[in-house]
Amino acid sequence: MMKKMLWPATIAAFLMLASAIVMANQDILTTAAVDSPTQQLLMSSPKTKVLWGDTHNHTGNSFDVYLFGTPSSTPETAYRFAKGHEVVNPTTGARWQLSRPLDFLVVADHAEVLGALPSLFSGDERLVNTKSGKEFLAIGNKTRQDLQRLYDVVNYANSNQKNEANLTQKDLFLDLHAGDKRLGAWESYINTAEEHNEPGKFTTLIGWEWTSTTGGANLHRVIFMAQGGDVAKQFLPFSTFESDDPEKLWSWLEDTRQKTGAEFVTIPHNSNLSLGKFFPLVRANGKPIDAEYAKTRAKWERNVEVTQIKGDSETHPALSPNDEFADFETYNFALTPDGVRAEPDAADYIRSGLKRGLEFEAKLGVNPYKFGLIGSTDTHTGIAAVEENNFAGKSQNDSYPEQRENEVGIGSAKGWDMGAAGYVAVWANENDRQNIVDAFQRREVYASTGPRITLRFFGGYDFSAKDITSVDFVAKGYAKGVPMGGDLSASDTAPSFMIVAEKDPNAANLDRIQIVKGWVGDDGVSREKIYDVALSDGRLDGSVPVGNTVDLKTGKYTNTIGDTQLRAYWQDPDFNANDRAFYYARVLEIPTPRYSLLDAIELGIDVKDTGKPATIQERVYSSPIWYTPK
Repeated sequence: MMKKMLWPATIAAFLMLASAIVMANQDILTTAAVDSPTQQLLMSSPKTKVLWGDTHNHTGNSFDVYLFGTPSSTPETAYRFAKGHEVVNPTTGARWQLSRPLDFLVVADHAEVLGALPSLFSGDERLVNTKSGKEFLAIGNKTRQDLQRLYDVVNYANSNQKNEANLTQKDLFLDLHAGDKRLGAWESYINTAEEHNEPGKFTTLIGWEWTSTTGGANLHRVIFMAQGGDVAKQFLPFSTFESDDPEKLWSWLEDTRQKTGAEFVTIPHNSNLSLGKFFPLVRANGKPIDAEYAKTRAKWERNVEVTQIKGDSETHPALSPNDEFADFETYNFALTPDGVRAEPDAADYIRSGLKRGLEFEAKLGVNPYKFGLIGSTDTHTGIAAVEENNFAGKSQNDSYPEQRENEVGIGSAKGWDMGAAGYVAVWANENDRQNIVDAFQRREVYASTGPRITLRFFGGYDFSAKDITSVDFVAKGYAKGVPMGGDLSASDTAPSFMIVAEKDPNAANLDRIQIVKGWVGDDGVSREKIYDVALSDGRLDGSVPVGNTVDLKTGKYTNTIGDTQLRAYWQDPDFNANDRAFYYARVLEIPTPRYSLLDAIELGIDVKDTGKPATIQERVYSSPIWYTPK
């Protein structure tokens, strides 16, 4: 398969594109022209600049990547690809390259038996002479069939079911994980991360994934840190072999922080597959959620991954029936071998999780579900390629069009059920480990399903409609309010918000900016409402669609609709000073071709045969801004 690439538009051509402003004061929309260069307006800030990254990248050190048939995937390849270098795709053998480099990357391999399989088949004597090692070596790793047999052994051993090697989960733990068996792989990974870390240019953040999947419920967390190899080499990553309880993970993080000085960031992902357990009403151990639990969770889980290859977790049509854009990359294939579908539950999606957080705060005085929103890939190929026309798939099983009609090994999902998503943007002072982690900690981050849309979002009480058109808009946002991820104190005056969204110069124009509000009233019940606060093409009615220019025969579209930039000044018309609330911005592009359409064209089949839509509206989600009454 030839690599597919999007090439950047020239800066000159980009700046010649028309800009538009839509301001919403209460429920009144007006439009006006914009004179200042958009990129200068958005980017000029003494405090922050936008950086793009992926915090969720798996290589062959993850047992599933290795066993999916990609043993040649390495951290070295992952870093080189993220830096913009052309690499050999470990799944296809084709040359592959990003259209633009990323600014930072977390290689987050599974902590469980980290690096065990590459080490075993490289002759590591600590593994070769174990019961599991001998059985695995007898099966071999020379063919895809060998790797599938190994995968079945690991899968069934972890579920305590009979397998051909008669291995148990305890065997895997003792033989491939316990003691110092992961040490060589962990230190080798750290050394590679240090070699590729270039402060100011490209940042490698050292991390891993804690992979709790008890009963098929996805409770996974990605963990990374601000410090370098000298600190990381003082511990081995905490895994579900040590405990599958998130509270035990948080306890370990606190103990390790105190012993080593490590500053950890913990990011849950794929709440959509948690089977009702990610934002629960009771703790994993069955005990009630109390103030101490809420405080601890809020400390360690300040961000959630809302979009990635295994679907979008913002909300679900069954939970948000009045949201016309709720059914986006809906993915409900649970992580169980029997193909069970995950029925939507309020504990599975971030919007309902944010609403539950307000309800708990009203009762406990602490919000356990107060988190920013990020996107990342969860690629299991090592390469973070999630552009619709440059999608490398999740794993070996769906890495190119011809394979996507087949089962991919996650429930009953097919290749086209995966989504080409996502990335995380951070507003950081500098491109280095500490500054990026600081941005995550203050939640000044946002999620993208793929396009690199630039987004600013400020809330406050002293903004005016004139501020949104000011050349020092950003400085006024910081001086007179709070950015995304921040908190607004109690007031009798309705808060106002300034939002500016700039299109990705390589991608589609923008359709609209929306504010998603959630709140809890005196009755203790949470509610939600969506406001269209900026519309492209001079529209005043959000129920009027932007249109669709996608040619279903060629897979091409035009930017003859939509705007290159949208801005909004908006004051909450339904504000009640006594209601706890959150607000976040959602920005949608005009419709563009989904990779399933591009695949159908390449394969010469009807796009309906993919079971997925021909077009989508890509989007970004800001982190929320919270309002707390007296």
